[in-house]
Amino acid sequence: MKKIISLALLGATTSLMAMYAEHAYLYKDPRIMGMGGANVAVGSYSTSVFSNPAGLASIKKEHGFEVDLLGIGVSVSEKSQEFMDDINNVDSEDSAAMTAILNKYSGKHFHVGVDNYTALSKNSEAFAWSIGMLAAADVNFMAHGNGSLTGGLLETSSRGYGGLVLGGAIPYDTEIGRVDIGVGLKYINLTSYEGTLGVTDLTNTDDDATKILQDKYEKTATGIGMDLGATLHPFAENIWHPAVGMSILNIGAMSMDDNYGGQPMSVNLGASVTPEVPYFDKLVFAVDYVDLFNANKLRIYNYNSVGETVGYSDYADTDFMKRLRLGAGLGLVDSTYFSSAVNVGIYQSAYTAGLNMEVTILKLNFTTYQEQIGSGSVDISDRRYMAQIGLGW
Repeated sequence: MKKIISLALLGATTSLMAMYAEHAYLYKDPRIMGMGGANVAVGSYSTSVFSNPAGLASIKKEHGFEVDLLGIGVSVSEKSQEFMDDINNVDSEDSAAMTAILNKYSGKHFHVGVDNYTALSKNSEAFAWSIGMLAAADVNFMAHGNGSLTGGLLETSSRGYGGLVLGGAIPYDTEIGRVDIGVGLKYINLTSYEGTLGVTDLTNTDDDATKILQDKYEKTATGIGMDLGATLHPFAENIWHPAVGMSILNIGAMSMDDNYGGQPMSVNLGASVTPEVPYFDKLVFAVDYVDLFNANKLRIYNYNSVGETVGYSDYADTDFMKRLRLGAGLGLVDSTYFSSAVNVGIYQSAYTAGLNMEVTILKLNFTTYQEQIGSGSVDISDRRYMAQIGLGW
């Protein structure tokens, strides 16, 4: 069975293909991804609701209301623009040229995403809260040079989604240290597309590829999910300020498992230290292990000769390194009119790096990370670059 899965991942068969083994997510904050995606025991952002809602209690109280407005983010993988340009430059009736493009990029994965998360948050003396609106889309393609009767297939799993995200956290002082308890609630509308387009679809002169994709594969779903989390801050007087955290996300799995973009329930663990350092605003080291019980699955699809989905099977994905996240962040300065931080980390065995800046109300974030689409010994890596610009105060 492992051999069959590996062949499918590599695109070496015509009837079985994997629609990527990327772990489920709703939002990737470039500030967090720069730190290897480790945030379960760190918090400090409104977007901590996507990793551990208890992290809202670590938002700086002196900032008052935290406003993240129109934070437009874009992510793109290496050579995605080159691939799309090659596809678009092929004559609409030139099947041989389209086949050559699919052969050129066979086995390569490409990603393009755009998102906006607008949120209002506050950490008061009694509790912390956040309310946010999410709107996002991501498009993923993988070329298979020998995937159809006409010489190739372009496989896709893509989605557009959005909804309301609520979170709250309450700190409790106990004998073993401060314990933050958080709860989150998400309501998400999802439209997804999973399937393949053959050379004849890509060179169809009657309908464009987008319409064919919609007619064949469009699915819609609505999901409601609850999140619970806790963070313990023991040894309050210790200069290392250690913390450990745990979260349970998507309780109930949000009823979207049949679609790309489904959100399985996952249990996540994290630890961090924030040592006191002179001259800098903040230094933090963090480690997370996500999806403790391997809820994320590897989905293998079965297509008939015309490329339409006829069924799928889900297989366990237990890759340890895909779940391990390490990160470090250094806040250089945090003043009324300017703040900046640099982040580095390890995410799915590959490096991450990020730069965050705020100039008065303008926020700029840049990050690179690598997504591992394969599983275990099958390496299908996808280096991505993220940029975000928004208003906030």
